[in-house]
Amino acid sequence: MSVGISLEELPACKGGAMSIGITLEELLAWNEETSEWWKAHLEAHPQLLELPCDIGGTRNVQEFVRHIWGVELRWSQRLAELPVTAREDIPTGPLNALFALHTQAMETFRELLLKDDASWSQAFALDLANIPPEKQTMSRRKIALHALLHGHRHWAQLATLVRVAGFSSGFGGDLLFSRALT
Repeated sequence: MSVGISLEELPACKGGAMSIGITLEELLAWNEETSEWWKAHLEAHPQLLELPCDIGGTRNVQEFVRHIWGVELRWSQRLAELPVTAREDIPTGPLNALFALHTQAMETFRELLLKDDASWSQAFALDLANIPPEKQTMSRRKIALHALLHGHRHWAQLATLVRVAGFSSGFGGDLLFSRALT
């Protein structure tokens, strides 16, 4: 089955041989694909934004989406050593304002990925109250991987919540179905 591109055109391929590892670029593409799907789905079904949701201290789906995309933005800012947007300064809505958080985060991640690969193995110290001091230093790569995978766990939770509430989501967010990897 052909998808219109050759394996050699994919970032994970080097001279026709596919890398065994998943790249940050591939995770970024999967993240963008998934977020764009959910934005379109929530725009088509705005009633879903008001569904009750208690994940991560949220009260409804809109607050949950705010959490997902707000966290992406804040992690990207930390890694880029930019001022980190305070939680209280993150907009509460509407959906387009929340999606703008995601868009800004993805732009920041793309800029970071254009920089020297060696910087990803450098230690990065976090000063976050919810992380024990002995676990606050890790590689920049690990933080980027966490940031780009964080939303996927939550989108799967949202798909379940939507289905249990009696709505079909049609969400095919598994990596298996993504165009980001072959």
